[in-house]
Amino acid sequence: MTPPTGQIAVPRGGDVPATPKVRFTSNVIASMAVVTDFICLLLAVPISLFVYDLLVGDLFDASIHSTAAIIAAVNFFLIRLSRDAYSSPMARGGEAHQGGVLDYMIASILVVATIWQLGMLDMFSRGVILAYIASVLMLLYLGTFVLRGAIALLVRAGYIGQRIVIYGADEDVSQRALTLLDVERLPYLSIVGVADGRKTRLGEGAMRVPFLGGLDAVVDLARRGEVDQVLIALPKITQERLDEILADLAEVAIDICLIPRESVELTTQYEMKFIGTVPILALWQRPIRDWHGILKAAEDRGLALIGIALLSPLLIGTALAIRLTSPGPILFKQRRFGFNNVEIEVLKFRSMYVDRGDATGAARTTRNDDRVTSVGRIIRRLSIDELPQLFNVLRGDMSIVGPRPHATHMKVGDAYYFDAVKGYAARHRVKPGITGLAQVRGLRGEIDTIERARQRVEYDRYYIDNWSLALDFRIILETVFKVIWDKDAY
Repeated sequence: MTPPTGQIAVPRGGDVPATPKVRFTSNVIASMAVVTDFICLLLAVPISLFVYDLLVGDLFDASIHSTAAIIAAVNFFLIRLSRDAYSSPMARGGEAHQGGVLDYMIASILVVATIWQLGMLDMFSRGVILAYIASVLMLLYLGTFVLRGAIALLVRAGYIGQRIVIYGADEDVSQRALTLLDVERLPYLSIVGVADGRKTRLGEGAMRVPFLGGLDAVVDLARRGEVDQVLIALPKITQERLDEILADLAEVAIDICLIPRESVELTTQYEMKFIGTVPILALWQRPIRDWHGILKAAEDRGLALIGIALLSPLLIGTALAIRLTSPGPILFKQRRFGFNNVEIEVLKFRSMYVDRGDATGAARTTRNDDRVTSVGRIIRRLSIDELPQLFNVLRGDMSIVGPRPHATHMKVGDAYYFDAVKGYAARHRVKPGITGLAQVRGLRGEIDTIERARQRVEYDRYYIDNWSLALDFRIILETVFKVIWDKDAY
Protein backbone atom coordinates (compact mmCIF):
# COMPACT_ATOMS: atom_id res chain seq x y z
CA MET A 1 0.00 0.00 0.00
CA THR A 2 1.25 3.47 -0.81
CA PRO A 3 0.44 6.03 1.90
CA PRO A 4 -1.70 9.04 0.94
CA THR A 5 0.24 11.47 -1.19
CA GLY A 6 -0.02 15.19 -1.65
CA GLN A 7 -0.40 16.85 -5.02
CA ILE A 8 2.41 18.70 -6.74
CA ALA A 9 1.56 22.32 -7.41
CA VAL A 10 0.88 23.05 -11.07
CA PRO A 11 0.96 26.81 -11.77
CA ARG A 12 -1.57 27.96 -14.37
CA GLY A 13 -0.90 30.63 -16.92
CA GLY A 14 -0.44 33.96 -15.14
CA ASP A 15 -0.42 32.27 -11.71
CA VAL A 16 3.37 32.04 -11.34
CA PRO A 17 4.29 34.13 -8.26
CA ALA A 18 6.71 36.97 -8.60
CA THR A 19 10.25 35.80 -7.91
CA PRO A 20 11.86 37.50 -4.89
CA LYS A 21 15.32 39.03 -5.23
CA VAL A 22 16.74 36.31 -2.99
CA ARG A 23 15.56 32.83 -3.94
CA PHE A 24 16.89 29.39 -3.01
CA THR A 25 16.53 25.97 -4.58
CA SER A 26 15.64 22.89 -2.57
CA ASN A 27 19.31 22.32 -1.62
CA VAL A 28 18.95 24.82 1.22
CA ILE A 29 16.40 22.58 2.99
CA ALA A 30 19.11 20.13 4.08
CA SER A 31 20.93 23.00 5.81
CA MET A 32 17.69 24.10 7.44
CA ALA A 33 17.18 20.58 8.80
CA VAL A 34 20.68 20.56 10.31
CA VAL A 35 20.14 23.99 11.88
CA THR A 36 16.76 22.89 13.27
CA ASP A 37 18.32 19.88 15.00
CA PHE A 38 21.15 22.04 16.37
CA ILE A 39 18.68 24.57 17.77
CA CYS A 40 16.72 21.75 19.42
CA LEU A 41 19.86 20.54 21.20
CA LEU A 42 20.63 24.07 22.41
CA LEU A 43 17.07 24.87 23.56
CA ALA A 44 16.99 21.63 25.55
CA VAL A 45 19.63 23.06 27.91
CA PRO A 46 17.56 25.86 29.53
CA ILE A 47 14.38 23.77 29.39
CA SER A 48 15.95 20.78 31.17
CA LEU A 49 17.62 23.02 33.76
CA PHE A 50 14.31 24.73 34.49
CA VAL A 51 12.51 21.40 34.87
CA TYR A 52 15.28 19.95 37.04
CA ASP A 53 15.41 23.03 39.28
CA LEU A 54 11.62 22.97 39.61
CA LEU A 55 11.37 19.27 40.51
CA VAL A 56 14.68 18.51 42.26
CA GLY A 57 16.86 21.56 42.76
CA ASP A 58 20.05 19.79 43.91
CA LEU A 59 23.49 21.09 42.94
CA PHE A 60 25.46 19.36 40.17
CA ASP A 61 28.69 19.77 38.20
CA ALA A 62 27.69 21.77 35.12
CA SER A 63 30.99 21.29 33.25
CA ILE A 64 30.98 17.51 33.21
CA HIS A 65 27.31 17.41 32.18
CA SER A 66 28.04 19.90 29.36
CA THR A 67 30.86 17.67 28.10
CA ALA A 68 28.54 14.66 28.02
CA ALA A 69 25.88 16.67 26.17
CA ILE A 70 28.42 17.78 23.54
CA ILE A 71 29.62 14.19 23.02
CA ALA A 72 26.00 13.03 22.65
CA ALA A 73 25.39 15.81 20.11
CA VAL A 74 28.45 14.78 18.09
CA ASN A 75 27.27 11.15 18.14
CA PHE A 76 23.81 12.26 17.06
CA PHE A 77 25.02 14.20 14.02
CA LEU A 78 27.42 11.41 13.04
CA ILE A 79 24.52 8.93 13.12
CA ARG A 80 22.33 11.28 11.08
CA LEU A 81 25.06 11.83 8.49
CA SER A 82 25.89 8.12 8.29
CA ARG A 83 22.23 7.41 7.45
CA ASP A 84 22.19 10.26 4.90
CA ALA A 85 19.19 11.63 6.78
CA TYR A 86 19.73 15.22 5.62
CA SER A 87 19.92 14.49 1.89
CA SER A 88 16.14 14.62 1.37
CA PRO A 89 14.55 15.66 4.68
CA MET A 90 11.21 16.55 3.09
CA ALA A 91 10.85 13.45 0.92
CA ARG A 92 7.59 11.52 1.32
CA GLY A 93 6.08 14.22 3.51
CA GLY A 94 9.07 14.61 5.83
CA GLU A 95 9.26 10.98 6.95
CA ALA A 96 13.03 10.93 6.48
CA HIS A 97 13.56 13.68 9.07
CA GLN A 98 11.35 12.10 11.71
CA GLY A 99 14.01 9.51 12.51
CA GLY A 100 15.85 12.11 14.58
CA VAL A 101 14.15 11.00 17.80
CA LEU A 102 15.40 7.44 17.42
CA ASP A 103 18.86 8.62 16.36
CA TYR A 104 19.24 10.75 19.49
CA MET A 105 18.05 7.90 21.69
CA ILE A 106 20.84 5.77 20.23
CA ALA A 107 23.39 8.57 20.66
CA SER A 108 22.44 9.18 24.31
CA ILE A 109 22.45 5.45 25.12
CA LEU A 110 26.00 5.21 23.75
CA VAL A 111 27.16 8.08 25.96
CA VAL A 112 25.44 6.76 29.10
CA ALA A 113 26.83 3.27 28.45
CA THR A 114 30.35 4.68 28.07
CA ILE A 115 30.04 6.65 31.31
CA TRP A 116 28.81 3.53 33.10
CA GLN A 117 31.64 1.40 31.72
CA LEU A 118 34.21 3.96 32.89
CA GLY A 119 32.74 3.86 36.40
CA MET A 120 31.86 7.56 36.30
CA LEU A 121 28.09 7.29 36.62
CA ASP A 122 28.13 8.47 40.26
CA MET A 123 29.63 11.78 39.13
CA PHE A 124 26.47 12.59 37.17
CA SER A 125 23.00 13.64 38.23
CA ARG A 126 20.42 11.13 36.99
CA GLY A 127 17.78 13.84 37.13
CA VAL A 128 19.71 16.23 34.88
CA ILE A 129 20.46 13.46 32.37
CA LEU A 130 16.84 12.35 32.17
CA ALA A 131 15.54 15.93 31.97
CA TYR A 132 17.95 16.82 29.15
CA ILE A 133 17.34 13.67 27.10
CA ALA A 134 13.56 14.02 27.47
CA SER A 135 13.76 17.69 26.45
CA VAL A 136 15.84 16.90 23.37
CA LEU A 137 13.50 14.12 22.25
CA MET A 138 10.45 16.35 22.67
CA LEU A 139 12.06 19.24 20.78
CA LEU A 140 13.30 17.01 17.94
CA TYR A 141 9.81 15.63 17.49
CA LEU A 142 8.22 19.09 17.50
CA GLY A 143 11.03 20.45 15.36
CA THR A 144 9.93 18.36 12.37
CA PHE A 145 6.59 20.13 12.35
CA VAL A 146 8.18 23.55 12.83
CA LEU A 147 10.59 22.87 9.95
CA ARG A 148 7.76 21.78 7.67
CA GLY A 149 5.74 24.88 8.59
CA ALA A 150 8.70 27.21 7.98
CA ILE A 151 9.40 25.61 4.61
CA ALA A 152 5.73 25.90 3.64
CA LEU A 153 5.78 29.64 4.46
CA LEU A 154 8.98 30.19 2.49
CA VAL A 155 7.62 28.23 -0.45
CA ARG A 156 4.40 30.27 -0.51
CA ALA A 157 6.44 33.48 -0.35
CA GLY A 158 8.59 32.27 -3.25
CA TYR A 159 11.91 32.18 -1.36
CA ILE A 160 12.28 28.41 -1.80
CA GLY A 161 11.14 26.41 -4.78
CA GLN A 162 12.01 23.96 -7.50
CA ARG A 163 10.07 24.69 -10.70
CA ILE A 164 10.35 21.79 -13.11
CA VAL A 165 9.64 21.19 -16.76
CA ILE A 166 9.31 17.58 -17.89
CA TYR A 167 10.70 17.15 -21.40
CA GLY A 168 8.93 14.31 -23.19
CA ALA A 169 5.24 14.50 -24.09
CA ASP A 170 4.54 10.79 -24.37
CA GLU A 171 1.47 10.41 -22.17
CA ASP A 172 2.43 7.17 -20.39
CA VAL A 173 5.98 8.27 -19.61
CA SER A 174 4.93 11.77 -18.52
CA GLN A 175 2.19 10.42 -16.27
CA ARG A 176 4.66 7.96 -14.76
CA ALA A 177 7.17 10.73 -14.08
CA LEU A 178 4.46 12.89 -12.48
CA THR A 179 3.36 9.98 -10.29
CA LEU A 180 6.93 9.38 -9.11
CA LEU A 181 7.19 13.03 -8.09
CA ASP A 182 3.74 12.98 -6.46
CA VAL A 183 4.74 10.07 -4.21
CA GLU A 184 7.63 12.07 -2.74
CA ARG A 185 5.21 14.78 -1.50
CA LEU A 186 7.81 17.54 -1.81
CA PRO A 187 6.23 20.83 -0.68
CA TYR A 188 8.70 22.98 -2.62
CA LEU A 189 8.18 21.24 -5.96
CA SER A 190 5.98 22.64 -8.73
CA ILE A 191 5.54 21.33 -12.26
CA VAL A 192 5.48 24.18 -14.77
CA GLY A 193 4.47 21.89 -17.62
CA VAL A 194 5.55 19.37 -20.23
CA ALA A 195 7.68 20.27 -23.26
CA ASP A 196 8.56 18.38 -26.45
CA GLY A 197 9.49 19.47 -29.94
CA ARG A 198 8.23 16.30 -31.63
CA LYS A 199 5.18 16.67 -33.87
CA THR A 200 3.95 13.23 -32.79
CA ARG A 201 3.15 14.47 -29.30
CA LEU A 202 -0.31 13.81 -27.85
CA GLY A 203 -2.90 16.51 -27.59
CA GLU A 204 -2.77 18.91 -24.68
CA GLY A 205 -6.00 17.52 -23.26
CA ALA A 206 -4.31 14.21 -22.59
CA MET A 207 -1.86 15.75 -20.11
CA ARG A 208 -2.30 16.44 -16.39
CA VAL A 209 -0.16 19.58 -16.76
CA PRO A 210 0.07 22.30 -19.45
CA PHE A 211 1.93 21.60 -22.70
CA LEU A 212 4.51 24.37 -23.16
CA GLY A 213 5.87 23.69 -26.62
CA GLY A 214 9.42 22.89 -27.70
CA LEU A 215 12.82 23.72 -26.28
CA ASP A 216 12.50 27.36 -27.39
CA ALA A 217 9.59 27.78 -24.96
CA VAL A 218 11.65 26.26 -22.16
CA VAL A 219 14.54 28.63 -22.89
CA ASP A 220 12.16 31.62 -22.83
CA LEU A 221 10.76 30.51 -19.43
CA ALA A 222 14.29 30.10 -18.07
CA ARG A 223 15.27 33.60 -19.25
CA ARG A 224 12.26 35.01 -17.39
CA GLY A 225 13.31 33.14 -14.25
CA GLU A 226 10.25 30.85 -14.25
CA VAL A 227 11.92 27.44 -14.43
CA ASP A 228 14.76 25.92 -12.43
CA GLN A 229 15.15 22.41 -13.79
CA VAL A 230 14.41 20.32 -16.86
CA LEU A 231 13.79 16.59 -16.35
CA ILE A 232 14.32 14.65 -19.55
CA ALA A 233 11.86 11.74 -19.52
CA LEU A 234 12.75 9.91 -22.71
CA PRO A 235 13.49 6.26 -21.84
CA LYS A 236 14.82 5.34 -25.30
CA ILE A 237 16.79 8.53 -25.92
CA THR A 238 19.97 8.19 -27.98
CA GLN A 239 23.23 9.92 -27.14
CA GLU A 240 22.90 12.04 -30.30
CA ARG A 241 19.45 13.29 -29.30
CA LEU A 242 20.61 13.97 -25.75
CA ASP A 243 23.53 16.04 -27.04
CA GLU A 244 21.12 18.09 -29.18
CA ILE A 245 18.87 18.85 -26.19
CA LEU A 246 21.84 19.85 -24.04
CA ALA A 247 23.16 22.13 -26.78
CA ASP A 248 19.78 23.87 -27.14
CA LEU A 249 19.49 24.45 -23.37
CA ALA A 250 23.13 25.38 -22.79
CA GLU A 251 22.48 29.13 -23.11
CA VAL A 252 20.38 29.39 -19.94
CA ALA A 253 21.29 28.73 -16.29
CA ILE A 254 19.09 25.80 -15.33
CA ASP A 255 19.61 22.26 -14.05
CA ILE A 256 19.23 19.53 -16.65
CA CYS A 257 18.65 15.98 -15.40
CA LEU A 258 17.76 12.67 -17.00
CA ILE A 259 15.21 10.33 -15.41
CA PRO A 260 16.61 6.79 -15.80
CA ARG A 261 14.61 4.39 -17.92
CA GLU A 262 14.31 2.11 -14.88
CA SER A 263 12.41 4.83 -12.99
CA VAL A 264 9.65 5.22 -15.55
CA GLU A 265 9.44 1.73 -17.02
CA LEU A 266 10.45 -0.83 -14.41
CA THR A 267 9.82 -0.04 -10.75
CA THR A 268 9.70 2.73 -8.16
CA GLN A 269 11.56 0.61 -5.60
CA TYR A 270 15.03 0.93 -7.12
CA GLU A 271 17.95 2.46 -5.25
CA MET A 272 21.32 3.65 -6.51
CA LYS A 273 24.14 1.56 -5.07
CA PHE A 274 27.78 0.85 -5.83
CA ILE A 275 29.83 -2.30 -6.25
CA GLY A 276 33.21 -0.77 -5.56
CA THR A 277 33.05 2.32 -7.77
CA VAL A 278 30.62 0.81 -10.30
CA PRO A 279 27.13 2.40 -10.03
CA ILE A 280 24.21 -0.02 -10.13
CA LEU A 281 20.44 0.26 -9.77
CA ALA A 282 19.12 -2.12 -7.11
CA LEU A 283 15.63 -3.01 -8.37
CA TRP A 284 14.71 -5.41 -5.57
CA GLN A 285 16.39 -5.79 -2.20
CA ARG A 286 16.28 -8.31 0.58
CA PRO A 287 14.34 -6.64 3.43
CA ILE A 288 15.08 -6.59 7.18
CA ARG A 289 18.73 -7.53 6.80
CA ASP A 290 21.92 -7.25 8.89
CA TRP A 291 21.35 -5.35 12.16
CA HIS A 292 17.67 -4.93 11.38
CA GLY A 293 17.41 -8.70 11.16
CA ILE A 294 19.04 -9.08 14.57
CA LEU A 295 16.71 -6.46 16.07
CA LYS A 296 13.68 -8.17 14.55
CA ALA A 297 14.77 -11.59 15.88
CA ALA A 298 15.40 -10.16 19.37
CA GLU A 299 12.00 -8.47 19.32
CA ASP A 300 10.27 -11.69 18.27
CA ARG A 301 11.93 -13.98 20.81
CA GLY A 302 11.65 -11.48 23.65
CA LEU A 303 7.98 -10.66 23.10
CA ALA A 304 7.13 -14.34 22.58
CA LEU A 305 8.69 -15.32 25.91
CA ILE A 306 6.96 -12.44 27.70
CA GLY A 307 3.66 -13.29 26.00
CA ILE A 308 3.80 -16.96 26.96
CA ALA A 309 4.67 -16.10 30.56
CA LEU A 310 1.91 -13.50 30.96
CA LEU A 311 -0.75 -15.42 29.03
CA SER A 312 -0.03 -18.86 30.49
CA PRO A 313 -3.25 -18.87 32.61
CA LEU A 314 -5.28 -18.04 29.49
CA LEU A 315 -3.46 -20.67 27.44
CA ILE A 316 -4.08 -23.35 30.07
CA GLY A 317 -7.73 -22.32 30.55
CA THR A 318 -8.38 -22.38 26.80
CA ALA A 319 -6.77 -25.80 26.47
CA LEU A 320 -9.00 -27.18 29.27
CA ALA A 321 -12.14 -25.65 27.73
CA ILE A 322 -11.41 -27.24 24.35
CA ARG A 323 -10.66 -30.63 25.93
CA LEU A 324 -13.85 -30.63 28.03
CA THR A 325 -16.31 -29.42 25.38
CA SER A 326 -15.44 -31.40 22.23
CA PRO A 327 -13.51 -34.56 21.44
CA GLY A 328 -10.19 -34.32 19.65
CA PRO A 329 -6.77 -32.70 20.03
CA ILE A 330 -6.33 -29.33 21.71
CA LEU A 331 -4.08 -27.95 18.97
CA PHE A 332 -4.82 -27.72 15.27
CA LYS A 333 -1.79 -27.97 12.96
CA GLN A 334 -1.89 -26.64 9.42
CA ARG A 335 0.64 -26.37 6.60
CA ARG A 336 1.06 -22.77 5.49
CA PHE A 337 3.45 -20.70 3.42
CA GLY A 338 6.34 -19.22 5.41
CA PHE A 339 9.58 -17.35 4.76
CA ASN A 340 10.90 -17.75 1.20
CA ASN A 341 7.65 -19.55 0.31
CA VAL A 342 8.76 -22.61 2.33
CA GLU A 343 5.92 -24.52 3.99
CA ILE A 344 5.74 -24.41 7.79
CA GLU A 345 3.45 -26.06 10.34
CA VAL A 346 1.39 -23.38 12.08
CA LEU A 347 -0.13 -24.06 15.51
CA LYS A 348 -3.61 -22.92 16.57
CA PHE A 349 -6.09 -23.84 19.28
CA ARG A 350 -8.63 -26.15 17.65
CA SER A 351 -11.85 -24.21 17.08
CA MET A 352 -13.71 -26.68 14.81
CA TYR A 353 -15.13 -30.14 15.17
CA VAL A 354 -12.50 -32.70 14.20
CA ASP A 355 -14.64 -34.39 11.55
CA ARG A 356 -15.55 -31.07 9.91
CA GLY A 357 -12.16 -29.33 9.88
CA ASP A 358 -10.12 -28.63 6.76
CA ALA A 359 -6.35 -28.94 7.15
CA THR A 360 -5.72 -27.69 3.60
CA GLY A 361 -7.45 -24.32 4.06
CA ALA A 362 -9.33 -24.68 0.77
CA ALA A 363 -12.69 -24.07 2.48
CA ARG A 364 -12.98 -20.53 3.86
CA THR A 365 -14.43 -19.94 7.28
CA THR A 366 -17.64 -17.92 7.01
CA ARG A 367 -19.83 -16.13 9.53
CA ASN A 368 -21.94 -18.59 11.57
CA ASP A 369 -19.94 -21.49 10.14
CA ASP A 370 -21.44 -24.73 11.51
CA ARG A 371 -17.98 -26.33 11.64
CA VAL A 372 -16.98 -24.06 14.55
CA THR A 373 -17.53 -25.27 18.12
CA SER A 374 -19.12 -23.17 20.86
CA VAL A 375 -15.74 -22.55 22.48
CA GLY A 376 -14.27 -22.02 19.03
CA ARG A 377 -16.60 -19.09 18.34
CA ILE A 378 -15.33 -17.30 21.44
CA ILE A 379 -11.63 -17.92 20.92
CA ARG A 380 -11.85 -17.03 17.21
CA ARG A 381 -13.73 -13.82 17.97
CA LEU A 382 -11.00 -12.77 20.43
CA SER A 383 -8.14 -14.27 18.37
CA ILE A 384 -7.20 -16.51 21.29
CA ASP A 385 -6.95 -19.40 18.81
CA GLU A 386 -3.83 -17.74 17.34
CA LEU A 387 -1.88 -17.61 20.64
CA PRO A 388 -0.11 -20.99 20.23
CA GLN A 389 1.74 -19.34 17.36
CA LEU A 390 3.91 -17.75 20.04
CA PHE A 391 5.64 -21.13 20.06
CA ASN A 392 6.06 -20.85 16.28
CA VAL A 393 7.83 -17.56 16.95
CA LEU A 394 10.15 -19.17 19.51
CA ARG A 395 10.84 -21.96 17.04
CA GLY A 396 11.86 -19.36 14.43
CA ASP A 397 9.10 -20.12 11.91
CA MET A 398 7.17 -16.89 12.47
CA SER A 399 7.40 -13.33 13.77
CA ILE A 400 5.13 -11.45 16.14
CA VAL A 401 4.34 -8.95 13.35
CA GLY A 402 4.39 -9.76 9.65
CA PRO A 403 2.15 -10.84 6.78
CA ARG A 404 -0.30 -13.49 7.98
CA PRO A 405 0.65 -17.01 6.81
CA HIS A 406 -1.83 -18.42 4.32
CA ALA A 407 -2.82 -22.07 4.03
CA THR A 408 -1.28 -23.83 1.04
CA HIS A 409 -4.66 -24.33 -0.64
CA MET A 410 -6.29 -21.07 0.42
CA LYS A 411 -8.49 -19.52 -2.27
CA VAL A 412 -10.08 -16.18 -3.00
CA GLY A 413 -13.08 -16.58 -5.23
CA ASP A 414 -12.41 -19.62 -7.39
CA ALA A 415 -8.63 -19.11 -7.68
CA TYR A 416 -5.67 -19.73 -5.40
CA TYR A 417 -4.17 -16.61 -3.84
CA PHE A 418 -0.91 -16.90 -5.77
CA ASP A 419 -2.84 -17.05 -9.07
CA ALA A 420 -5.46 -14.41 -8.26
CA VAL A 421 -3.21 -11.62 -6.94
CA LYS A 422 -0.27 -10.29 -8.93
CA GLY A 423 2.88 -9.96 -6.82
CA TYR A 424 1.48 -12.21 -4.10
CA ALA A 425 4.75 -14.14 -3.65
CA ALA A 426 6.58 -10.94 -2.62
CA ARG A 427 4.91 -11.13 0.81
CA HIS A 428 7.01 -14.20 1.60
CA ARG A 429 10.26 -12.23 1.69
CA VAL A 430 9.91 -12.01 5.48
CA LYS A 431 8.66 -14.40 8.13
CA PRO A 432 4.87 -14.48 8.52
CA GLY A 433 3.41 -12.90 11.64
CA ILE A 434 0.77 -13.52 14.27
CA THR A 435 -0.62 -10.10 13.43
CA GLY A 436 0.06 -7.71 10.60
CA LEU A 437 -0.61 -4.31 9.07
CA ALA A 438 -3.45 -5.60 6.90
CA GLN A 439 -5.22 -7.05 9.95
CA VAL A 440 -5.26 -3.72 11.81
CA ARG A 441 -6.38 -1.85 8.68
CA GLY A 442 -9.73 -3.59 8.42
CA LEU A 443 -8.73 -6.70 6.47
CA ARG A 444 -9.10 -9.21 9.27
CA GLY A 445 -11.46 -12.15 8.88
CA GLU A 446 -12.91 -13.53 5.66
CA ILE A 447 -11.40 -12.24 2.40
CA ASP A 448 -14.09 -13.10 -0.11
CA THR A 449 -13.22 -10.87 -3.06
CA ILE A 450 -10.13 -10.47 -5.21
CA GLU A 451 -10.14 -6.72 -4.54
CA ARG A 452 -9.88 -7.25 -0.78
CA ALA A 453 -7.18 -9.86 -1.38
CA ARG A 454 -5.20 -7.35 -3.43
CA GLN A 455 -5.58 -4.75 -0.69
CA ARG A 456 -4.28 -7.21 1.89
CA VAL A 457 -1.22 -8.00 -0.25
CA GLU A 458 -0.59 -4.28 -0.83
CA TYR A 459 -0.56 -3.68 2.93
CA ASP A 460 1.78 -6.64 3.40
CA ARG A 461 4.21 -5.36 0.80
CA TYR A 462 4.10 -1.84 2.26
CA TYR A 463 4.95 -3.28 5.68
CA ILE A 464 7.92 -5.19 4.24
CA ASP A 465 9.31 -2.17 2.42
CA ASN A 466 8.83 0.20 5.37
CA TRP A 467 9.61 -2.03 8.37
CA SER A 468 10.76 -0.50 11.65
CA LEU A 469 10.54 -1.42 15.33
CA ALA A 470 8.24 1.57 15.83
CA LEU A 471 5.87 0.25 13.14
CA ASP A 472 5.86 -3.20 14.78
CA PHE A 473 4.94 -1.83 18.20
CA ARG A 474 2.27 0.38 16.67
CA ILE A 475 0.71 -2.64 14.95
CA ILE A 476 0.84 -4.63 18.20
CA LEU A 477 -0.93 -1.82 20.06
CA GLU A 478 -3.57 -1.47 17.35
CA THR A 479 -4.08 -5.24 17.39
CA VAL A 480 -5.14 -5.10 21.03
CA PHE A 481 -7.86 -2.57 20.19
CA LYS A 482 -8.93 -4.50 17.10
CA VAL A 483 -9.34 -7.71 19.10
CA ILE A 484 -11.74 -5.94 21.44
CA TRP A 485 -13.80 -3.93 18.94
CA ASP A 486 -13.41 -5.59 15.55
CA LYS A 487 -16.60 -7.34 14.40
CA ASP A 488 -15.06 -8.87 11.25
CA ALA A 489 -13.51 -11.83 13.07
CA TYR A 490 -15.47 -15.07 13.38
